[in-house]
Amino acid sequence: MNDSYVIVSGATGDMPQSVIEEYGIHVIPMTVRVGEQDYLYHPDEKELTCKAFYTELSAGAEAVTTQITPIVFKEIFETYLKAGKDVLYIAFSSGLSGTVNSARLVAQELLEDYPERKIECIDSLCASIGEGFLVYLAGKLRKEGKSFEEVTAFVKENCTKVCHWFSVDDLLHLKRGGRLSGFEAAVGTALKIKPVLSVDREGKLTVVAKVRGTKKGMEYLKERLVNDGIDTANQTVMVGHADVPEIAEQLKEQLLAEGLVKDVIVSNVGPIIGTHVGSGMFALVFLGENYKF
Repeated sequence: MNDSYVIVSGATGDMPQSVIEEYGIHVIPMTVRVGEQDYLYHPDEKELTCKAFYTELSAGAEAVTTQITPIVFKEIFETYLKAGKDVLYIAFSSGLSGTVNSARLVAQELLEDYPERKIECIDSLCASIGEGFLVYLAGKLRKEGKSFEEVTAFVKENCTKVCHWFSVDDLLHLKRGGRLSGFEAAVGTALKIKPVLSVDREGKLTVVAKVRGTKKGMEYLKERLVNDGIDTANQTVMVGHADVPEIAEQLKEQLLAEGLVKDVIVSNVGPIIGTHVGSGMFALVFLGENYKF
């Protein structure tokens, strides 16, 4: 492990706690309001579990999230700078949030006080497990002893190669976010149509297909892996889910049984992203040629 620097990301990355611990990633917890209660969501779920969150959401509770504040960025970055470590921050997509801009402003100020140190704030152009997948790959390189400069270059080169494919179950959440019209949401719900979404080269969400039923949704995700993936038989890919672990496990088993990938990491989609996609969402991310819509 190269301990001369630290990799930092936010709770939007939806990484498993086991990955965070193995690769020494600093994940910044984020605030979500569920009903009238504010929670600080940590990946280890010590304050709010994913199960409890989705139970409240399914019962009709409204949820709202907030960005990481400049004060929090300064406190975390400066702690590492004072300890003599450089900071590589991999941010949630600028196409969906202004978080990376806040981090960069803080970094500029801190580097005036710590000119001997380095801070890189990279726009991942990724969301949810796509962001987490990129952070995981960076963490692996750091564990192998790669330098700050080498890992930074890798992240910048590969952020647009992370292929996001996910299907959602609750169309009303997409309607609230302006991704579907009220008519589309009503008709789609009645016909059990599941939109398949992706993240484009600008880091923005886009609806790319509409399939009927979970089985066809899973088949579509696998087709994208086969069509767009690079050397997937030697890849570890990531599968995420919003309170549907049985679907995630089924997708994992199929990917392995069909010899499509080397290994699969399964992760919960936490409340920060879950607020915007609702329960029932499942996703597959991998490195590939982005994109052939």
